Amino acid sequence: MSDENFLTTEEVLDYLQVNLRTVYRLIKAGKIPAVRVGRQWRFRKRDIDAWLESSRPATGGLMLPEDGMIGGSGNGSGGERPRILVVDDEQAVRDLLAKTLTMADYDVDAADDGPSAIEKMRAVAYDLLITELKMPGMDGLSVIREARKLAADLRVIIITGYSTEASAIEAINLGVSGYLTKPFRLPRILAAAARALGEPVPTADGA
Repeated sequence: MSDENFLTTEEVLDYLQVNLRTVYRLIKAGKIPAVRVGRQWRFRKRDIDAWLESSRPATGGLMLPEDGMIGGSGNGSGGERPRILVVDDEQAVRDLLAKTLTMADYDVDAADDGPSAIEKMRAVAYDLLITELKMPGMDGLSVIREARKLAADLRVIIITGYSTEASAIEAINLGVSGYLTKPFRLPRILAAAARALGEPVPTADGA
């Protein structure tokens, strides 16, 4: 294959001016053909141009597909974006995770402790819970147990700076989808969220 005829993922992001998650949605929906080369994707430029032309309305602007047209929420809730609840007593961590996930096109709420998280889950149906393990008062495992009483199939990711063998075993028993120890790079939380929600896992070229 000739490099001049194929684009890397990063080149497609720049060419289309969309985020990584949108590109993977388009691949999954079959909107733009892609070739897997190791851990990377390659895109034929003429396929991208053909999709752009077919997606361009009469007004001339690019019309990206709505979420519901290409898979929508991980739990099959129609056109709504997946909803994620982030629970962490550290504001800096909580805010950074919420911002990162929001930029990845998820609907994100945040709570600073267990009781607040449970109240939110009583009011809103979430697709994914991301919770710190060690928090004052109600810890993360207690949050998960209470959350499962409200939604037995809720996907869960644990983040913690205080991992122990006992907590890891308990997490496995609770059927969590991911267990990340701090500090971790932000792409890891995006990949863990995608896996938990059954979406294509973002992998930047060269990663």
